[in-house]
Amino acid sequence: MESAIPATVYIVDDDAEVREALAWLLRSRRVLSEPFASAEEFEAMLALQAERGLPQRHAACLLLDVRMPGMSGLALFDRMVERGDTAAIPVIFLTGHADVPTAVSSVKRGAFDFCEKPFSDNQLVDRIQAALASSAGHLQAERERGLLTQRQNELTEREREVMRLVVEGLPNKLIADQLSISVRTVEVHRARVFDKMQVRSAVELANLLRASPGG
Repeated sequence: MESAIPATVYIVDDDAEVREALAWLLRSRRVLSEPFASAEEFEAMLALQAERGLPQRHAACLLLDVRMPGMSGLALFDRMVERGDTAAIPVIFLTGHADVPTAVSSVKRGAFDFCEKPFSDNQLVDRIQAALASSAGHLQAERERGLLTQRQNELTEREREVMRLVVEGLPNKLIADQLSISVRTVEVHRARVFDKMQVRSAVELANLLRASPGG
């Protein structure tokens, strides 16, 4: 696997040999990694990013050991679920045989997958690739939602009214009657809406809004 997108794989495991082996595996596939010796270290990194208001710009995933001194991998995962972090940073648990039922339960609660130790390098790399692709898709969707919100915020109140009626399928004459304005004024507002929303038709506008949150 060569990562086709900028990406980082976070490795959280208290075993230095495991961290080094995973980092070597990822380097051999030209994927960047960042190791952490404890869940607390990783949590501190996330907290610092949040405090500084640094958005996640690139795909990422987390290789997370289940059992560690101090905060366990499960406790870290629960915190990430509560914050809604696991879509942007999918979690792949690294687990021993005894922890497989726990890992399966975690998958049902939103973990991306788990790999049982000793794991197959190729199998793990395949799951990492899939997790990074999922992260990239989520980040792209977030960017698109942000751009859509920005476009909508540029509309005037009247343009919003016209847009709503255009999406409902009303012709210009009925829109003019409902808003007590001229057909020509409707045409002007309609053109401005299309321009600001970067669409070319009422159907395209409706599809764009339908795909948006709350659409």
